[in-house]
Amino acid sequence: MDLTGPQRFARFAYPPNALGYCGPGNSDDLLHLATVQPEEELVHLARAFEGAFPYLELLAGANRRTDPLDPDVVEAYWIGNALLEKVSTADLGRSVDDRFRRRAGRRWGDLAEGVPAGCANHSFHVLSVSPWVGLLRGGLIDEPLGIIDDCRISWGTVLSVDSQNLVVERSPLIWSIDGLDYGPSIPTTIQSLVPCEIGDVVAIHWGWACETLDARQVAWLRHVTNSQLKTRRSP
Repeated sequence: MDLTGPQRFARFAYPPNALGYCGPGNSDDLLHLATVQPEEELVHLARAFEGAFPYLELLAGANRRTDPLDPDVVEAYWIGNALLEKVSTADLGRSVDDRFRRRAGRRWGDLAEGVPAGCANHSFHVLSVSPWVGLLRGGLIDEPLGIIDDCRISWGTVLSVDSQNLVVERSPLIWSIDGLDYGPSIPTTIQSLVPCEIGDVVAIHWGWACETLDARQVAWLRHVTNSQLKTRRSP
């Protein structure tokens, strides 16, 4: 069965919500909706994600979609797809300005520099916005590399599966001479919100597999991540 938009949103939103970084305080409701057919109440919960939901609204408006939780809109934000190409740099810039200029304060100039290369995708928020404004509910500023790496949507190939965890081969982010880059692939143990088999490629958020990916989705996720990594230089 194809994922609905609300179900996809819940699966990606649950891991940081459970850690207290964004969204409403009761993560149990979100976990329930991430693992069963979602109910209408998820629309209310999704609006409480002040980091993610405005991007969904921006994507929906630019693509003449009436529902910010349309499956393709949600996929564009978390993973990437052609809907990103309809959001103009000017519209993205206005949205970021309205939402983050005051929060960024003296850091606003650094944040604004990333907008021309940005897109209405989670990778932009993690790599180009959150270093200057923090993870919204947690209020963290200047996140260590490990937090940025956990927060981005990464991908990994499933090496083994048991009743509790997956082991995936995944490339973490490292600082190189040119800035942020991918390190060597290493086996990493994660949890899963979705059924997986050995050889599947999964989307990973805060140590959880949130979706199995096909070749098109992997290509988009690589593309949006790489485009944002190019904007990050060594400290």
